Amino acid sequence: MPSHTPALVWLRDDLRLADNPALTRAAEDGRPVCALYVLDEDSPGIRPPGGAARWWLAGSLRALQVDLSRHGVQLVLRRGPAARAVGEVAAQIGAGLVAFNDRAGAAEAKVDRKVAELLRSEEREVARDCAHLLHPPGTVMTAAGRMPRTFSAFHRAALKQPVAAPLPTPARLTGFAGTLSGETLESWGLEPRRPDWAGGLREAWTPSEAAARERLAAFIEDGLPGYAVGRDRPDLLHVSRLSPHLRFGEISPRQVRAAVRHAAAGGAAPQRDADKFEAELYWREFSYHLLAEDGDIARRNIQEAFDQFPWREAPGELKAWQRGRTGYPLVDAGLRQLWQTGWMHNRVRMVVASFLAKHLLMDWRLGEAWFWDTLVDADPANNPASWQWVAGSGLDAAPYFRIFNPVMQGEKFDPDGAYVRRYVPELAKLPNAVIHKPWTADAGTLAAAGVRLGITYPKPIIDHAAARERALRALKSTKK
Repeated sequence: MPSHTPALVWLRDDLRLADNPALTRAAEDGRPVCALYVLDEDSPGIRPPGGAARWWLAGSLRALQVDLSRHGVQLVLRRGPAARAVGEVAAQIGAGLVAFNDRAGAAEAKVDRKVAELLRSEEREVARDCAHLLHPPGTVMTAAGRMPRTFSAFHRAALKQPVAAPLPTPARLTGFAGTLSGETLESWGLEPRRPDWAGGLREAWTPSEAAARERLAAFIEDGLPGYAVGRDRPDLLHVSRLSPHLRFGEISPRQVRAAVRHAAAGGAAPQRDADKFEAELYWREFSYHLLAEDGDIARRNIQEAFDQFPWREAPGELKAWQRGRTGYPLVDAGLRQLWQTGWMHNRVRMVVASFLAKHLLMDWRLGEAWFWDTLVDADPANNPASWQWVAGSGLDAAPYFRIFNPVMQGEKFDPDGAYVRRYVPELAKLPNAVIHKPWTADAGTLAAAGVRLGITYPKPIIDHAAARERALRALKSTKK
């Protein structure tokens, strides 16, 4: 079709204007542009977002509507199978070009292929690109032509690959003149009403492209210097908190990487800190490349030996874990932070996940599902890949004998108990010496702090030493 025909840009996990290859491609040659977002919970295999992610999605789409409207571009909202919705809108505007950025999941990739085939059968041009990653899946390979099977090898190989510079917001962005009917965000019911449990999320977060840029700038100024060491301290501010913005594509990893490298080159942050943070971007990258290659990593063990693992069923213990009532203060603080804010510090995520999979011997998929529903950054690649890393079933997994001691982890990374005191306030008056192990405090110390074990705060639901020995026996048998 001629280049002056309208272009449709189909947005998914790329809810931004800058560094959006699909939007840039749609706006080329001065084409009038219409934007579309499809809430597809009907295509086979598509995993609907959890509650916290739905809340974020609503805010992100609301902000994107405003940003696009400033350029005269309408964001049309449709619900249902993506192939049907994209085809309908493309036909309604007479689109000569449909542009979208690829996704990594098996079900998502299948939908994308189906949409592309449908559009091409109608003689519409299709433009596809990679906007969610630094490198398209399948481009980071070993000399033997396969994806590296450890993170360190992947990281080394990826660093040898060029990364394109971030794209600016299209200079020529013209909206499609017609008005299309669409659905409203309110009709989708993404945000909780009765009860409204999102108060803590609203207090902690602002979903939008502008907020993502502000968060990046604040991190580079206040959090990046000292990141290499401080990132493990949940009581400090040496974390970026960019994960939900990256999850929904309000900012791209190329933008983040470029800004961090610029800061290091200009002396605003030590190179060591910049390198360590960039490595975290590459762990995200590794997870997505794994998802693209291995498919459904949220439901099956990457290491098949774990298919016979003797997971326990203990609904009461699972509920205690979910509610932050395990009797281990660092674990409980993390799970309460998650429930209140939709986010958890990464060091604490590892301890919390290890506790479920190894202390309680519960299937990592139960924890992954809980995180999927409660995290604002619930990510289809990072979330399951990281859970499998902790459980030992992942591609580049933690050694089976690595079982985090929640007391020692608390004493090392929350030495003053500030993190625990914030999220487990019933322990706030305990002295530092026992804040991470209140069951060891004498009766006078507990009474002075107003703590009644088993009443105001639970006793440990399992002994660490006994849990460790049980886990080692189970994990050793799996390895054999």
